[in-house]
Parts: sequence; structure tokens; C-alpha cells
Amino acid sequence: MTSPSPRLDSLLTGSARPFTRPGSFSAIDKQPRQGPLQLTFLGITGDEQGDLRVHGGFEKAIHHYPRDHYPDWAAELGEHPLLTRPGAFGENFSSSGWREADVCLGDRIRVGTALLEISQGRMPCWKLNDRFDVAQMALRVQQSGRTGWYYRVLEEGEVQAGDTLQLVERPYAQWSVARLSTVLFDKQLEPGLLRECLELPLVPNWRRTLEKRLEQRQVEDWTSRLQGRSES
Repeated sequence: MTSPSPRLDSLLTGSARPFTRPGSFSAIDKQPRQGPLQLTFLGITGDEQGDLRVHGGFEKAIHHYPRDHYPDWAAELGEHPLLTRPGAFGENFSSSGWREADVCLGDRIRVGTALLEISQGRMPCWKLNDRFDVAQMALRVQQSGRTGWYYRVLEEGEVQAGDTLQLVERPYAQWSVARLSTVLFDKQLEPGLLRECLELPLVPNWRRTLEKRLEQRQVEDWTSRLQGRSES
């Protein structure tokens, strides 16, 4: 790993508010919080999600996005006000030192008094397009591999900015978040590789996606997720 125990630079939460399109809500506008906050099985106390069908819940309780990616985005997008501080991508955790290639599915991480487990990479959606005012931002995040990842909470506890993220267990060292996301996003159809992935403890929606891909020998349509139904 690039850094065995990076520091949690920022801890962020947000409130669900009406978003850019009719009937849409989002809590993507996360703000840094000071002092200790409680991590529960459903996430950080006080944090909200705009659409619980696709955000939040036990498998996506915490979103971690590497601060390391911000210079790359600034180089691609130019000066952008969202990139001047953490929270541009709706993340709860911001740190430097870990990227998608440095962490693995199932990694167990102690932070503060809580114990977390990496459950999946992020599948970016159209709300990033609207937040950045960049038409294909979600697709660019997906294609770049700079997606961040999600944690489930195994042990509730307190956490605050400045705490150390300590890797305590790594059961699937061959399956970094980057490698698993490559299988999904590079439209892999190789049966042996898909079967190998299906032996992992995937979250239900990733498992269904890869099972269907293996069965039907075709890649799913991502238009609705990446562009929104109004544009599909």
C-alpha cells in the first residue's frame, strides 16, 4: 500500500435537498465536520441521502474518496470551485495516501473506535454531471477508475477528522477495488474471470450484474445511471 495508515483529513456529512432535476433530491453537497461523530451501521449520524434506493444503507454506509485525485481532475477540468476543498464528489471520508489500487474488497479498517469493511467501489451516477456542470462527468469518473469506494460498518463507534485509518485485515489481497471495478466497467465478458469474481463476497447488486452478464453474454445498459432517465 502507498501509505499503511493514512490520516482521515476530513469527515463530511450532508443534508438531502431538492436537486437539479424535477423531483430529484441529493445530499451530495457534503460539508466538513469538527469533533467526534458517531458511525452507525447506516452511516454517520446526521448524514443523509437523497435517494435511498441507490445511496446509503448497510452496504454503502460511508463513501471514501481520495484527495489524491483532485489534482488529476483539476488538470483535466481546469479551475473548478468544487475542487478547492474536500467534498466535491459527495464523499464522507477524505484522505491522502490510499487510492483504488491500494485497497481491496473486504479490507477491514479501524478508524477511531469503529471497524469498517470495504464493500464495493462506487458506480457513479448522473448527479455528478449536474454537480460539476460537466455533461459526461459520471462517465469520466467511471472510465478513469477514480471512483472511490464504500464501507459497511462492522462495529459502531466514534470517529473524527485526524484519526488514523489502520488496515487490520486483508482477506482478498488479489482483488483491489481498482481490479474489481475494471472487470465491471471495462465490460468484461470472459466467463472464467466472471466466475472468479462471483466467488468473492460481492454486494447483491454487483453479484446480480455479473451473474446476468455471465448468463446472457452481454453488458448491461448504463445510460440511465450515467445520464439520468430524462436524458435516456
